[in-house]
Amino acid sequence: MLTIKRLSLADAQKLIKGAKKRAQKIGVAMCVSVADESGTLIAFERMDGAKVLSVGLSADKAFTAATSKRPTHEYNELCQPGNLVFGIHTSSGGRFSVVGGGYPVFSGKTVVGGIGLSGGSAEQDMECAEAAIKAFKN
Repeated sequence: MLTIKRLSLADAQKLIKGAKKRAQKIGVAMCVSVADESGTLIAFERMDGAKVLSVGLSADKAFTAATSKRPTHEYNELCQPGNLVFGIHTSSGGRFSVVGGGYPVFSGKTVVGGIGLSGGSAEQDMECAEAAIKAFKN
């Protein structure tokens, strides 16, 4: 029998709170998605004014980060024509995101979920995701 560590709803809400705080500070309306270790959505929040396109993008980033156990921007660097990883963005029915802004969430060395941010530039999405993970650890 397996024992699986995963984020709770309270954990997801803490991550969202940390992301929103940074997004408000930089003045960018974001969509924030938090998934469990299997990539299944736990919680989502769309800030007022956030882009409609960002709803699905944030969920895909959280899914990718949780299931691949690495930040989405790392795949952006690897997923180039001619590289062996090229094409991975077509996996999981096209849900696999190589756009910056998705990060795995760890408890110790175990991935317990993922967070995905969308609404700003990739750099802004990454900044807010990093702030969320920092808030979660505190």
